Amino acid sequence: MNDALNTWRENAQHWAQHSDTIHKMFLPLTQALIEHAGIREGQSVLDVAAGAGEPSLTIAETVGSTGSVMCTDAVLGMVEAAQSEAERRGLKNMEFRQCPAEALPFAANSFDVAVSRLGIMFFADPVAAVREMLRVVKPDGALALAVWGKSEINPFCYLITGVIDRHVKGAVVDPNAPNAFRFAETGKLSGVLTEAGAIDVDERVFSFNIEAPLSPLQFWALRSQTSDTLRAKLARLPATQQTQIASEVEQAVKDFFPDNQMKFPAQMIIATGRKP
Repeated sequence: MNDALNTWRENAQHWAQHSDTIHKMFLPLTQALIEHAGIREGQSVLDVAAGAGEPSLTIAETVGSTGSVMCTDAVLGMVEAAQSEAERRGLKNMEFRQCPAEALPFAANSFDVAVSRLGIMFFADPVAAVREMLRVVKPDGALALAVWGKSEINPFCYLITGVIDRHVKGAVVDPNAPNAFRFAETGKLSGVLTEAGAIDVDERVFSFNIEAPLSPLQFWALRSQTSDTLRAKLARLPATQQTQIASEVEQAVKDFFPDNQMKFPAQMIIATGRKP
């Protein structure tokens, strides 16, 4: 767990740097998460593993001045980046807390809704984390989680993986270890919610386009900086090979950048449940 936290500490500065672009890229997913969680004006919402601030910031605008959002992350740098952005936007209905998902420092029955967007895949103990989220929501409170679908149907991911694998031998990944596609198999995420004690559990596929005003070169800069796995692999390679990889990535993704506007079809999984 400490190694994972150290990695995300290094990630924090890069996520903060690209936060506006990442917000645009995953806004449809954020909106779907808000819809499926039933988030509305006046509610109190807990966001677990919010990273540099999303979806907390968007949810804060949804719940309005009569609602509130508790934005949490295990990494202090992420929490600080989120708080700085909230201050920049003038959002007054947010609070911030550094804490791990498996040990939330809140009283039972504190929130109307708890969410986590693209976070649970990296939790040390997902079942324990969901139990904590259920503990702190009110009876009949909602829980909504979003994760990546399968890598092979997400060109945002697999095109880069294909290039990197030609240059660096990939390690065998334990499908149950923390990784982006840990819950990509149908039913795996909903199984975690059920095991943790949620009721009315539902899991669905959400398809959308990952869009942002980026060129292929800017896309590679974002991906190579915000992914700890990519940074680690590239760091072991000479500069000439890194340049070659960048060129190959640009060529591989070019069809998804009409007029230097990134547009990748994407598929995610959203799972919801309620507290008994």
